[in-house]
Amino acid sequence: MGQGTCIDRCDRSHELGEAVSVALWECTRLPHGFTELWCQNLHSLSELAALRARLRRTMTGTSTVERPEKELWSERLVLIADELASNALRHGGAPVAAALSRVEDRWLIAVSDSSADVPPTPARGRDPGKGGFGLYLVADLSVAHGWTTAGRGQKTAWAVVTSR
Repeated sequence: MGQGTCIDRCDRSHELGEAVSVALWECTRLPHGFTELWCQNLHSLSELAALRARLRRTMTGTSTVERPEKELWSERLVLIADELASNALRHGGAPVAAALSRVEDRWLIAVSDSSADVPPTPARGRDPGKGGFGLYLVADLSVAHGWTTAGRGQKTAWAVVTSR
């Protein structure tokens, strides 16, 4: 699926009155200039703890939070990755993969699944007790975020956090 299909889908969402979703989660290409550090395949929600530990270890050198006052930025990325990966596992299709990339003080988490026809859509008009607000958190905690589609029906939701 090409970029044109992605943009067309975003335009259709807007016509359906989903302006909030489109404004928060635009269909756009992945940011350029990042170097991938690793990619981890995920098969179930039980693997999220290992993903969080790997992220912490890569960013801070330890798999646990040892200095919360100095590691706030990395915990933002851990929370974002957890939200994107759990959404992909719950609502996307296998295979699901989370990739961590970096350029200077910017970190990119990109989570892919095989549900290109299901864009990230923040909850609207839902009782907060029923969940579904993780995409709002991702939008608030990141300096940039979005989603895109690629060939063979793959969708990637992504977010960038700075280590400043």
